Amino acid sequence: MKKIWIIAFGALALALAMTGLAAMEAPRDVVRTTTDQVLTQVNSDRDALRADPAKMYTLVADVVFPHFDFPIMAQWVLGSNWKNASESARNAFIEQFRKLLVRTYAAALLEFSNQPISYPDAAAAENSKTVLVLQEIEQPGGAPISLGYRLHKAGGSWKVFDVAVDGISLVKTYRASFASIIDEGGMDALISSLNEKNKEISQ
Repeated sequence: MKKIWIIAFGALALALAMTGLAAMEAPRDVVRTTTDQVLTQVNSDRDALRADPAKMYTLVADVVFPHFDFPIMAQWVLGSNWKNASESARNAFIEQFRKLLVRTYAAALLEFSNQPISYPDAAAAENSKTVLVLQEIEQPGGAPISLGYRLHKAGGSWKVFDVAVDGISLVKTYRASFASIIDEGGMDALISSLNEKNKEISQ
């Protein structure tokens, strides 16, 4: 499962780095075009990025994640616990959650090795407030990984609020694991756990 989520984050972030594109370009066009752009950049600098992970984290944080709606993701991941959390706890959680995804994505991106990518049709009206963009990543000797990106209009652009891997929602998966930590030790325990995990990953 961990490997699947790593691949998912890589594909998701590859698909949604919207550098230089019109704010309201059709979501599937954004996915298709920016996947090619980011892969080209990473493939050309892969050795340098492997040698200095901080550069990889900066690339992800500056280019990709401005196009994720972390406040909305955080609310849905925490569920009812979001309402009970203080503003400072909410902000601390968003910061640590974002760092976790940055590092997870960075690792996935460096492992991506030019697998063929296709874009099956998805039923989604262009004037809808939310859109599902489908993507499939071919795997040598195995079935393709099916990804579903859910985007919504926020601040005049399309932003990601969830991703599903073979039908399994990222938000729902994290909600279950985070809820168990909160039940045992509260929001402080969850934030502390994420902080420690991020430190381990950075070492």
